[in-house]
Amino acid sequence: MSVANNSTPPRAGRREWSALAVLVLVVVLLAVDGTVLYLAVPSLTTDISPTATQLLWIGDIYSFVLAGLLITMGNLADRIGRKRLLLIGAGAFGLASRWLRLHPTPKPLSWQELCSA
Repeated sequence: MSVANNSTPPRAGRREWSALAVLVLVVVLLAVDGTVLYLAVPSLTTDISPTATQLLWIGDIYSFVLAGLLITMGNLADRIGRKRLLLIGAGAFGLASRWLRLHPTPKPLSWQELCSA
């Protein structure tokens, strides 16, 4: 006969919920960034007059870089720590966004999307 194990698994504490909240915030920030970019395409086209190729790169470079660096950044996070890499990435994203406001031309917009990935 087997004996049933009535013990319950450990519940998540405050630290685990805080970590989840930070990760959800980052994902929401990136989703909002992508949504705003696609909604702003008509305004971008009239304001900065990108070529068709530049407009394509502005929209797609994020996905290309994210897919290309996913495994590399996972390995780097294992080496230097996930928290540190997340903070470095958030800082780079903020600096790229600030830089974009100072240079409203198509090429910096492509670089900002590259940095946000």
